[in-house]
Amino acid sequence: MNLAEYARHDALDLATLVRRREVKPSELAHLALAAIAQLNPALNAVIESFADRADLADAQARDNCPFAGVPFLLKDLVCHEAGVRNEMGSRLAQGLIAPNETDLAARFKRAGVTILGRSNAPEFGCSATTEPVLYGPTRNPWDLARSSGGSSGGSAAAVAAGIVPIAHANDGGGSIRIPASCCGLVGLKPSRNLNPVGPDTGLALGGFGVEHIVSRSVRDTAAMLDQTAGPGVGEWYYTPRTSECFLGETMTDPGRLRIALNLTPWLPVTIEREVIEAIEDVARLCEDLGHVVEIARFDLSAERLVRSNVTIWAGYLAGWIDHVAAAAGRRPSLKTLEATTLRAYDYGKTLKAVDLIAALDYANVIGRTAGAFFEGYDVMLMPTLATPAPKLGLLNANDPDLSFADWFARNMNFAPFCQVFNASGQPAISLPLAMSSAGLPIGAMFAARLAGEPLLLRLASQLEQARPWCHRRPAHFAS
Repeated sequence: MNLAEYARHDALDLATLVRRREVKPSELAHLALAAIAQLNPALNAVIESFADRADLADAQARDNCPFAGVPFLLKDLVCHEAGVRNEMGSRLAQGLIAPNETDLAARFKRAGVTILGRSNAPEFGCSATTEPVLYGPTRNPWDLARSSGGSSGGSAAAVAAGIVPIAHANDGGGSIRIPASCCGLVGLKPSRNLNPVGPDTGLALGGFGVEHIVSRSVRDTAAMLDQTAGPGVGEWYYTPRTSECFLGETMTDPGRLRIALNLTPWLPVTIEREVIEAIEDVARLCEDLGHVVEIARFDLSAERLVRSNVTIWAGYLAGWIDHVAAAAGRRPSLKTLEATTLRAYDYGKTLKAVDLIAALDYANVIGRTAGAFFEGYDVMLMPTLATPAPKLGLLNANDPDLSFADWFARNMNFAPFCQVFNASGQPAISLPLAMSSAGLPIGAMFAARLAGEPLLLRLASQLEQARPWCHRRPAHFAS
């Protein structure tokens, strides 16, 4: 197998070839490392590769695993292996070694993947672009001058470029869906704690943060959810899985759905006209497939939505930074933190318990309001982002003139539909169903009721078959 052949396959295809003895896991691992060598100097998606694992892959592979021998990357944030660096995109954590393995990392390994490196992430994941001071910006394989999105931008760029077919990602305000939209991938944000977040936390970011992957095919996203969904030991909270086989859902007709089309974000943000037109075209595609599409949304307070997000992020960041500072033996300062992160830390230290309770109370309002809305609709269709991938540098987390509230508002304005579903806990998926006139991907986001992954996956698979995207290749792709 050569590099072009390797990059053409999705993860399940590669695992099938391994089981048929047509290719060895070590061969796939060396191809992935070759792709890193070829593409990473331009993309800066992978911040550390584990070349020594390639020759061990054959001995460690298990044929009965659905992703046997598939090359994989862990995002350098939240999910980690024991004894491996876990720097969280921050100089504060530079060189820090994780003392334990997370539940999700263990499940990825049991699924059969070969973890070959860490992907780049912005500092503590608090950005809609991946441009940390620590390792520098990750560039979009469709256009190197543009952002790959954030905070899972390193993983998304690597998958879009064919370095690996799937990679770990997480989402506390759009961080799976934003880079999926920027890079032309499938990005599913699962329901709250459908995938485990332990043992380091019980509710990541107060329940806003969730874990999964980015992929190039709907079936890869579904098949990995089969391997990871379900509570860890002693899980404080989790959403029950509502399907015995998520992969099987992708082979099931979704039926005739009632789809709410929402082109009006809950924040006072203008959506780029080309994005609006792309989502309207997706709505027409849904109608052609037999679904009923109606313009509809539920109402929320923009002010309270922003305030609750800022409070939860600042409060949790302050605690997280204190924990990391103690472990690393460093102090939070402009020498160790980017300017807006330090502002978040300082602001978080001023917050009181009643402030966090008020923020979580409004998250409850969002969840109840959205839940009631989805009693009348099966899914909601929206743009994932207000624009296609922006130029690098437009979202600068190290801007000394920005307050944390201003910085966070800029990120929310770029992805004004995303945060609502982190607060509600509902699943949402970004699909690469459109391209801009400049040749950049445009993501269409679908959300469903809590634990509604089966329906989302059925619809996503139907749309993938109706309007395939697997033939699209960015300018920078493994070959």
